[in-house]
Amino acid sequence: MSESLHLAELLCSRLCHDLSGPIGALVGVLEIACEEPAGGEALAMAEEIAAELVTRLRLLRAAWGQNAEPLDIQQLRTYGESLASTRRLRVDLTGLQADSVFPPQAGRLILNMLLLAAESLPRGGVVALAGSSATHLVVTIAGPRAAWPPGLGACLTDEASARTALTSARALQAPLTALIARGHGLHLSLLMPGGPAGDADVPPPLLLSFVP
Repeated sequence: MSESLHLAELLCSRLCHDLSGPIGALVGVLEIACEEPAGGEALAMAEEIAAELVTRLRLLRAAWGQNAEPLDIQQLRTYGESLASTRRLRVDLTGLQADSVFPPQAGRLILNMLLLAAESLPRGGVVALAGSSATHLVVTIAGPRAAWPPGLGACLTDEASARTALTSARALQAPLTALIARGHGLHLSLLMPGGPAGDADVPPPLLLSFVP
């Protein structure tokens, strides 16, 4: 099987997994709405779920699709809110320069970094982004059991390791993020561990650098 076909299969499986939950919830609420006079509260809930589903689909299309577009802070905030609405997390953008507009390739990578960060907070927490489109962007995660996926460092430094790590849809996001960075010629790396005196229990920040 070719690597491109294998990656396409993993992406398809991951997409179906990510969307099956909200679609199932939407179907269930619509069934209840059909049994209530004029739809009742269930119809309003269905509209809310549908809106979240549309935003989620837009996020995945922007992160994984073929046609990348520039990314500004407002768009990033919208995507962050869509993640926060389905997970117990908060996306903090206060550290970003307000007028930053990231070019298409960098914007696509940032959205994948955001998805990776959300995935790395299994019990919720905070994803914080800081920096600007002129110099760098730093992503930090904090929360119970916060941890980047095992092998992320190797994926970022070695393309062969990233390709080898493409083993399942569940483990897709880390190697995919690394391969997108490498494919666009962008420098993505893990910094030294954060926290007091390099506390090993604090996940190291993820750095996207725009300058040599």
